Amino acid sequence: MLRQERGRRRGHHGDGGAVTAATAAPLRGPPAAPRRPSGLAMLADEEQEDDFQRFLRRVDDIANLVQGLNSTDPAVKEKTIAEAEKRLHDEEVSKEKESKTVVNRTVISTQVSDVANAEAVNADGFLAILEKDAKERAKRRKKNEQLANALKEKGNDAFRKGDYVVAIQRYTEGLEKLKDKQELYTNRAQAYLKLHEYEKAIGDCEWALKCNEKYIKAYFLMGKAQLALKHYSESRQCYEKILQIDPQKESLFKGTEQTLFRANNGFSILNDNEIVRRGFHAERKNTAEVDLSVSLLSLWQAVCAGNEENQRLLLTHPDVNAQLPKLLSSGVSEIQKETLALISLYSENENGRRLLVRHQDLTKWLQILMKFVNSTDARASSAMNILSHLTEEERFKTQCRVMLSTGVLPLFTQLLTSAKLVNEAALARCIGIMGNLCADVVIRTQMAESKECWQACLKLVDDCFYVSMPKYQECLFAVLGLMMNLLLESNVIIQYFAVDISGRCMSLLGNKDGRIVTRAIGVLSRILAASSSAVEEVVKGGVVKKIIKFLKAGGQTTSNYGIKTLSICTRSNSQAQEDLVKSDKRFSVLLNLLDSENEMIVGNAAFCLGQCLAVPGAATSLLNSNVVMILLKHAGGDAARTSVQENAAIALGKLCVAEPRHVFQLRKLNGLAILNSSMKYVHSM
Repeated sequence: MLRQERGRRRGHHGDGGAVTAATAAPLRGPPAAPRRPSGLAMLADEEQEDDFQRFLRRVDDIANLVQGLNSTDPAVKEKTIAEAEKRLHDEEVSKEKESKTVVNRTVISTQVSDVANAEAVNADGFLAILEKDAKERAKRRKKNEQLANALKEKGNDAFRKGDYVVAIQRYTEGLEKLKDKQELYTNRAQAYLKLHEYEKAIGDCEWALKCNEKYIKAYFLMGKAQLALKHYSESRQCYEKILQIDPQKESLFKGTEQTLFRANNGFSILNDNEIVRRGFHAERKNTAEVDLSVSLLSLWQAVCAGNEENQRLLLTHPDVNAQLPKLLSSGVSEIQKETLALISLYSENENGRRLLVRHQDLTKWLQILMKFVNSTDARASSAMNILSHLTEEERFKTQCRVMLSTGVLPLFTQLLTSAKLVNEAALARCIGIMGNLCADVVIRTQMAESKECWQACLKLVDDCFYVSMPKYQECLFAVLGLMMNLLLESNVIIQYFAVDISGRCMSLLGNKDGRIVTRAIGVLSRILAASSSAVEEVVKGGVVKKIIKFLKAGGQTTSNYGIKTLSICTRSNSQAQEDLVKSDKRFSVLLNLLDSENEMIVGNAAFCLGQCLAVPGAATSLLNSNVVMILLKHAGGDAARTSVQENAAIALGKLCVAEPRHVFQLRKLNGLAILNSSMKYVHSM
């Protein structure tokens, strides 16, 4: 109709007369009387034509707006309303500009423009109606949006409670108020997914995408619904679309890709393809078979990363279960690297480790993984990481017992004696792992009874003693820790090596690394109790003076090991007692240790003091100190350990016997009852 009206309007002549469509020649004179218009008249005709054409375009635009407002497509209607509002805004801005601008021009002709102006007035009237309608629509939309949001919240509340039927009802009511609210479609789609109504969920996602073609949530939910229907191609397309919109959303559907692999029987590739199976099982693989195995291992890493169900399926596959140890021992670096990476996925978390322990025979794994210490690349670090994680599982420790004596210890001693030929960083970690395994009594006993193991440890200490490079110092630090753990045992082998072990530790007391010095003292505190010969040797070597020096520097761990070492030395060696009295003037170091919050330190300090009071003049040197009060406090019950109370009481009794003047101080403190109690310990010695 608008086009017919436009034709009729274009039939108007410049003088206001009408002509037929066949003879219409807008804005030109009749052909019977042609004349060349003056320049001024021609200018007027052109302006009138431009005004008239602008008006016609305006009418067409209005017609399009009306058609858009009547559209059944929510997206089109929304777009049209926005366009109408923009045009109205532009009109207002234009009118404001015209009102502020003074026009000074001569009107040439009004005959044609009068018609155009009349039509323009009608158009302005229509725009006014449209503007009013738009405002009313905006008002209604705002109200409907409030109602829709309220219904959405009610739906969300029902969804959280698990009442998905009610949630769907509320979302549907919300859509009746506002048909283009995309969140209501996707929320209802989620509820449909919970009820396994996948087709309806897909339909809602499609409506949401009509509202917003880049709505990621709609694609994601549609992908889930398609996957549930086993429409794998359609599901993948949904997730690919998400990546096109936002490449950073890859993690959003990582698990879905893994599920697709499992759902499509991806793990059956070894069963279904004889070529793949034969290449994977080949003992000596050619280049193609190596590439095939590496590709399979890489694929399994991708589908098992963070997916417990896929991890379980892979480990329970008979072929994979049997081949993993063989792949680790294959000698082909590419295969070993990818196998280690795959196993790392399991070892790095508790559930994965339990899967390994439950479904794999790990009796040989300690031996197999330990061999990677000889590797100079990343395989060594990966293997040690796996072993370190596995030692957290008690069942792994139990399985390690089987091959320890026959397979593990010979390899381990070989690695210790060839420290300069292997990966030193990996060796240090390997030694630490063996030290952790010593928490298992059976493993610790077997290692402590191995003469070859002790010889290898001493050889490593010798090799690292003259090398100050950090990587060798780490090996030295680790082996001292291992020796401390092994010395929790007591056997003839330890007694046999006691002098050699204590001698190596004495040489390490001058090391610049404080950690190594502390551990060397720790080894002394445990090995000296096994051999009086070792005590004599270290006392001759000046152990008392050196330990006193370290005790003055402080440090609770060093103090704990140091005072225990002194208590062992002074227990049966008179030279050690005399050395302590000379080195610790007025017992300032021991008195300081007696004030420690660590009862083990207090107990050994009291014991050590009691032994040294046999040295002439030792008790007299304490007359002006508060030693009586300190010992009385510990002997009187402040100490929780009975052994600490006994050691303090014995030292107090010996002090009063050696120097009676201490009794006066004891009387002032009302401590005679405690002294009488302590004397029974003295007489029983």
